[in-house]
Amino acid sequence: MTELTDPSPAVQVRGVHKSFGALHVLRGVDLTVRRGEVTAILGPSGSGKSTLLRTLNHLEKVDAGLILVDGEPVGYRLKGRKLHELREREVLQQRSKVGFVFQDFNLSPHLTVLDNVVEAPVSALRRDRKEVQAEARELLSSVGVADKVDAYPRQLSGGQQQRVAIARALALHPAVILFDEPTSALDPELVGEVLEVIRQLALQGRTLIIVTHEIGFAREVADTVVFMDEGVVVEQGPPSQVLDNPQQERTKAFIAKVL
Repeated sequence: MTELTDPSPAVQVRGVHKSFGALHVLRGVDLTVRRGEVTAILGPSGSGKSTLLRTLNHLEKVDAGLILVDGEPVGYRLKGRKLHELREREVLQQRSKVGFVFQDFNLSPHLTVLDNVVEAPVSALRRDRKEVQAEARELLSSVGVADKVDAYPRQLSGGQQQRVAIARALALHPAVILFDEPTSALDPELVGEVLEVIRQLALQGRTLIIVTHEIGFAREVADTVVFMDEGVVVEQGPPSQVLDNPQQERTKAFIAKVL
């Protein structure tokens, strides 16, 4: 294992390719995310941002390359120098290390708010339901929806649903939390409440990877900004560099359009 990875980064992406038919979406992506840091991924629509995020917890299987979370290959087990694909049950357990907050919330409509948060730790990690319920109530309180535990998703605003989705991700005690444009489905007046929850997670020192169009938010909370275009990482560095003094022409053109 030591030949494959330095165990210190939370996430390592090495030479990852992904195609859908003739469409080559990811073209040799390399990325390292350090523990306790916030990485914001920017780029135009179709640049591969969301696909990259989905490969990090094996929602999309890569065609080539390697992804490691907490030093372990995602979707595979290393035996000697060979990778062996995990069974679906093993993938689900491994996926618990990677929280995922979808842009459309992705809550189970037939479950209450409390049960949405409790379901994965109980089913995937075999944890005691009562213990998880107590933890879930604390998490829901921390994201400001303590009074909604018995409600169903359809009874909540978009901002409330997204905060429940964040609590659900936290319930698995993940090594990293992925956010796929977490405010893009929200009415403008609800964006701030979700960004504030994410801001608090960043202040707690959690490892976050955020695909976002909120440039000001990325400037404020990110340790590293990654700009992607046409399936490659064009530029990455601290916000002061990538957003204020980009080195690549493609980055300059994108920043000029969105600022």
